[in-house]
Amino acid sequence: MKTIKDIAKEANVSTGTVDRVIHNRGGVSKKTEGEIKLLLKRNNFKINIIARSLALKKNIKIATLIPNFNEENIFWKAPLMGINTAQEEVEIFGVKVQNFAFDQFKVSTYLSQFKALLDSKPDGVIIVPTFRKETQQILLKLEERNIPYIFLNIDIEGFKNISFIGQESYKSGYLAGKLMHLCLQDECSVMIIQTRSSIDDNHAISKRISGFTDYFSDNKIVIRSIKVNTYNLNHSNTLKEKFGSVLKKDPNIRGVFVPNSKISIFADCIEDLKTQKLSLIGFDGTEQNIKCLKEDKISFLISQKPFKQGYNSIKLMTNYLIEKKQPQAKVYSPLEILTKENINFS
Repeated sequence: MKTIKDIAKEANVSTGTVDRVIHNRGGVSKKTEGEIKLLLKRNNFKINIIARSLALKKNIKIATLIPNFNEENIFWKAPLMGINTAQEEVEIFGVKVQNFAFDQFKVSTYLSQFKALLDSKPDGVIIVPTFRKETQQILLKLEERNIPYIFLNIDIEGFKNISFIGQESYKSGYLAGKLMHLCLQDECSVMIIQTRSSIDDNHAISKRISGFTDYFSDNKIVIRSIKVNTYNLNHSNTLKEKFGSVLKKDPNIRGVFVPNSKISIFADCIEDLKTQKLSLIGFDGTEQNIKCLKEDKISFLISQKPFKQGYNSIKLMTNYLIEKKQPQAKVYSPLEILTKENINFS
């Protein structure tokens, strides 16, 4: 299905020029106007979308509720960029997107930002359901108002979301277990680093850990898992002391598994401590993670195309609200394995 951006590219004009032709605003040469109208006619489906959205005689509001990002937690920059890119493309249909960001470690911000979102009276919502208990509460309010919603990145069963867009978390953890096994000898230890006081708050993280440990038990591989909880990621000296103590206590540790996008923080700390080769496996191709991968501090990264997740969430919700087109229940991202050798080609 072609978009206005595709038509503009094919006609070698700007999206604004295509917009002027669609709405008969003038200011376009007869020749160019004729070429654009021909392309629009060939893609009548898109013209129907425009006509239908205009017939609604109102702007359509899509609101997103996603974690914020900073230098230490850069992952959520990519989905937001995808959302903003899609927003530019759906504006022609009268769709407005408003983003609400929360601190993924502070439930109070999750609730306060949801309240602001609800006050904006959206027609559809994209939400990252980070805190399970509170998610149950706030989704009831969306359902009471018949506001459709899509889960992004984190999938929780038992709700009435029209779709989920993201990685299959359990299988991604299982894949991480297989990759770790390729790196290790049997009968050694693996450190699993957790950055939340309760992994149940983040369903994706808990499923990754389950998949990782299940790989070894399913294949009857003797690997001892040592779970290390660390919540303050801003003090490298404290982290080094903690990891140094764990490595000293169990010198048989040969691998480190980080079930989130923050592996670069730990890779830099562990690099100064290790006395033997350690295999590190984590998630997401953030700039910091890629740097550590290239420096051989990380063995493997499992990527999930976060930009595309954000982009697709807006396009799917737009199609649902305007065309009443029911999206797939699950839109899974590919499990892409990144290595030092292939990173420049991914």
